[in-house]
Amino acid sequence: MIQFVANHDDLSTDKGFQFKFYCDKCRNGHMSRFVPNKVGIAGELLRAAGSLFGGHFSDAGNAAYHVQRAIGGKAHDDALETAVQEGKNHFKQCTRCGHWVCPDVCWNHSAGLCEDCAPDEQEELTAQQRQAAREQIHTKTREQDYTKDLDFLGRASLVQCPKCSAKLAPGQKFCPECGTTNAAATKAKFCGDCGAAVKAEQRFCAECGAKQ
Repeated sequence: MIQFVANHDDLSTDKGFQFKFYCDKCRNGHMSRFVPNKVGIAGELLRAAGSLFGGHFSDAGNAAYHVQRAIGGKAHDDALETAVQEGKNHFKQCTRCGHWVCPDVCWNHSAGLCEDCAPDEQEELTAQQRQAAREQIHTKTREQDYTKDLDFLGRASLVQCPKCSAKLAPGQKFCPECGTTNAAATKAKFCGDCGAAVKAEQRFCAECGAKQ
């Protein structure tokens, strides 16, 4: 049994053997050295060629079988075992969880365990501070009312200038950007005492109480 990282890619071909191993935590990778297929390529591939070009088309199945033998088998297993031994020099195994991890990112050297089992104190503190800050920003932004001046029922909704499309507040007679007249505001009624906007059906001003 060959025991190593749970994640790996077999890059072997009929030319030789090569494997890529990944850290169980962050998936940083290590690629083994390429090992030529000295055993299979000389014999099995020649027999594969003989099955294809020296016989009938019905022998194509035999050719595929010989190619598979050239790639797989004992030579492949030996190359894999060698690659694993090489790869173990680039990863560390956590004795607590059993994971193989890269030493540069996922290994706590002072604790002798992976950072899942023994997080780095300073990294963990910084991460928790940033998480707390994110949550506090989330809370504070929702405490602020950003829509208090908007009338969602359409009684005094914001309008746009017909010329430059700038936003106009209710009651603005002229556009502050280009000076264009706000037709809706010029038709509005205002209190003669305090100048507050007054609806047509209002009998008294809502700001000063003056009769309209």
